[in-house]
Amino acid sequence: MLNAVGIDVSKGRSTVAVLQSGGVVVRKPFDVYHKQSELKELSSFIKSLDGETRAVMECTGPYHRPIVEVLRRAGIFVSAVNPHLIKNFGNNTIRNVKTDPADAKKIARYTLDNWDRLQEYSGMDAKREQLKTMNAQFDFFMKQKTAAKTNLISLLDNTYPGVNTLFDSPVRSDGSEKWVDFAYSFWHVDCVRKLTLNAFRDRYMAFCKRHGYQYSESKADEIYNAAKELVAVFPKEEGYKQLIQFSIKQLNLESEHVETLRSDMNELASQLPEYSVVMSMYGVGPTFGPQLMAEIGDIMRFTHREALTAFAGVDPGKDDSGQRNSKSVPASKCGPARLRKTLFQIMSTLIQKMPSDDPVYKFLDKKRSEGKPYYVYMTAGANKFLRIYYGKVKEYMRSLETEQSQS
Repeated sequence: MLNAVGIDVSKGRSTVAVLQSGGVVVRKPFDVYHKQSELKELSSFIKSLDGETRAVMECTGPYHRPIVEVLRRAGIFVSAVNPHLIKNFGNNTIRNVKTDPADAKKIARYTLDNWDRLQEYSGMDAKREQLKTMNAQFDFFMKQKTAAKTNLISLLDNTYPGVNTLFDSPVRSDGSEKWVDFAYSFWHVDCVRKLTLNAFRDRYMAFCKRHGYQYSESKADEIYNAAKELVAVFPKEEGYKQLIQFSIKQLNLESEHVETLRSDMNELASQLPEYSVVMSMYGVGPTFGPQLMAEIGDIMRFTHREALTAFAGVDPGKDDSGQRNSKSVPASKCGPARLRKTLFQIMSTLIQKMPSDDPVYKFLDKKRSEGKPYYVYMTAGANKFLRIYYGKVKEYMRSLETEQSQS
């Protein structure tokens, strides 16, 4: 006897339906609040069912985690599946019914139809969930940082135009940047040009020493001479100084959050088995590698490489019907937008570095030389990259499984 427990998860409350083979309803759909007592009662009910039982729910960010943890600790088979799979699962009805009980029954029917293909939620999945949550926060803080930087540059264009282009030093591990630190001390162009050259040299040397930057007299002279030609819109007044320095503090705070998350994500991703394989791919570094692993998840859940490209939404569309055969169809863009963003960033890195021996770059450059539009050749390159990713990572994961089975 097979018992399929379909759980439609929402914030703080879930609806549960239990079906058996042939669509027999064991118990009408009922609600369970995400409280310790009710979730334990649910696990006791599921364990009391005769026969083999499997509980399935959609991945819904943080909302499904409490149920997963309680059911797993109770020794119940739990599987969390992509919501898109449930959405596309046949309703077998012409009525458009969208209620929690109907969705719970739909998940239970999906469970019965895909019984042998369900993957049990594991401790490794918990790490992947954490990595994905961290990636979402990383994306959020990156947007905040970009907004803070744009706002700061907008202010400085009125007091010290072009100060953000004075230095090309890379971002430090704590998120600080030289031009930002410089703008905090020299927030107005008059902070430079109202001094004598020697006085500015001394102040610039003190600035470099205080922040740990390398001092160059020629750079000091370059900054001083360029400042004489600049036109400031805002006067050198305390009110504007406070606005700029407050904006710099906000930017530094966002930058610190970003760099801390970047480091933590890389450390967590290094605990996943495929880390070394992913990091060996060209264009993937300590930022893009963890992001890829966070959004793709366990590669073993994809049965073939086309399933991965479809999941990412970079698969070529098809629009054939009767005598119509469309040659160019937009990509589906179905799946996590953050994954497609990371893929496009990797493609941009390949275009900048131009590695002549990399197969993805060769394919990308070929499509570009054919005159394909930007989004077409970037999407095609992302598709090619994911196919190689699938082959390398899955082969490595299978070899690990073989080693573990032999030992």
